[in-house]
Amino acid sequence: MSGVTFEKVSRTFAGRPVLNDVSFSIASEEALCIMGRSGTGKSVTLKLMVGLLKPDTGSIRIHDRDIVNLDEDGLSQTRRLMGFLFQSGALFSPFSLNDNLALPLQRFTKKSKQEIDALVQTQLDEVGLGNDRYKMPAELSGGMRKRAGLARALILQPSILLADEPTSGLDGVTAGEIDDLLLKLKEKGTTTMVIVTHDICGVRRVGDRLAVLDQRRIIALGKVRGTSSYRLPDTFRLMRRCRRLSNRYLHMW
Repeated sequence: MSGVTFEKVSRTFAGRPVLNDVSFSIASEEALCIMGRSGTGKSVTLKLMVGLLKPDTGSIRIHDRDIVNLDEDGLSQTRRLMGFLFQSGALFSPFSLNDNLALPLQRFTKKSKQEIDALVQTQLDEVGLGNDRYKMPAELSGGMRKRAGLARALILQPSILLADEPTSGLDGVTAGEIDDLLLKLKEKGTTTMVIVTHDICGVRRVGDRLAVLDQRRIIALGKVRGTSSYRLPDTFRLMRRCRRLSNRYLHMW
């Protein structure tokens, strides 16, 4: 069963095409990384997956269910299958870390307070924040906010994780720690992951396949280790322009 499928999806904003006739499929439990320059539609692709935007044409299926024409109730049910890790972590600033994670459980489940407390503690332990449960978002470092955002994205045990630039703005060591968490999640074999990133090291560690977006379309799609798929001249030039792809790593491609 496919986790996510795009079929001939197009989307414009104010008459300007952003995605044009884009098609791809992500298998359940697969990790697909998406790269591309700023403004090429990477974040739009994630928003289409979660139903925050609708395509102008084409179909989008989540676990083989077309979400394009779902009503709000249908979309709400589908979104509960997905966790979304935002670039900034997107924590609610008036709430403690504990309350940020407890809120989805309180809203979407019938679990008792004791069950919620236990689940929050377990999830925070998983990302190394077990001792920071009652801190406020303003007290967290950038890396801690990313880990907290990941913990909240996973608190409902989604079958699909959408991650928008999970390592952006982090130093190399902290970015590696976030990749470790994503790799640990992948190794459990229960979650489909879609990761928008500019970090080629993270792609090679976590990704099964890589899609490259440019000129409103996917110009390359294949296994991360299958380097021959990425020797197209347009793809190679694009990879050189990705802001976090330094010359140090170009020989890998």
